[in-house]
Amino acid sequence: MAAKKQLNWRPWLKYGSIIAGLFLLLASGIYASQQMEQFLIRDPRFFLPGPADYGLESPNLEIEGIRYASRANVLNVFQRDFGRSLYLLPLADRRKALLHIGWVKEASILRLWPNRVAVRVAERQPAAFLDVKVEGISRWSLIDSDGVILEPPLRANFKLPVITGVSSGEPMSMRGTRVRRMQRMMKDLGRLAGNVSEVNVHDLDDLCITESIGGRAVGLMLGDQNFASRLQNFIAHYPDIARKMPGATNFDLRLDDRITAVEGEHNGL
Repeated sequence: MAAKKQLNWRPWLKYGSIIAGLFLLLASGIYASQQMEQFLIRDPRFFLPGPADYGLESPNLEIEGIRYASRANVLNVFQRDFGRSLYLLPLADRRKALLHIGWVKEASILRLWPNRVAVRVAERQPAAFLDVKVEGISRWSLIDSDGVILEPPLRANFKLPVITGVSSGEPMSMRGTRVRRMQRMMKDLGRLAGNVSEVNVHDLDDLCITESIGGRAVGLMLGDQNFASRLQNFIAHYPDIARKMPGATNFDLRLDDRITAVEGEHNGL
């Protein structure tokens, strides 16, 4: 009977040594990572210093871009982070909290090692004034192109039209659609937009404006296109219109070849 073939253990020992070495290297890496993490968490050099006294701000928390948003609310977002390691700062959670503050549209947060934080805020840009009804009481607010309703800041002066036909109860996306429709019309009007005090966007295909002309406020139905040419045509003919119909204050300009007074009977001019 032939002798049994002797098993060669050398390749197995070689592969076993390689695998053991890899496991040892992995364990060493994990241990080193844990030690580094503990170092970053516990070493006071990485702690975010709080304010020196009540009512002061931490010099290690830099905030830029705030004009109308509440600075106190922004500072309060990071209140729990003072005296803790910068490593523990939850960037995503803090950014989410910043985006819930009125007027804040975008925000970014940077860790600046060893112990500083930089906050950059981009504020919303109001597009118009909006009369908001709260329990039957009118309250003036502002609204931006996303349909976000903003609280008017103190000591701020905005030269903006009033937008009507927008409800605070409708979806924000619909409010934004109405505001952007108004903005496109105002852009088309160009320099003529300067005397527009109010825009009604209830019907997106039939925009109406209140225009100040000759010391009077007149209502104009502009339709859905050719806004600038229709308004320019009305302004050019207004002296004659005012002479013939001094009591008329509302006009239909939706047909490019005519101006129609809409008070009482629809009289073509």
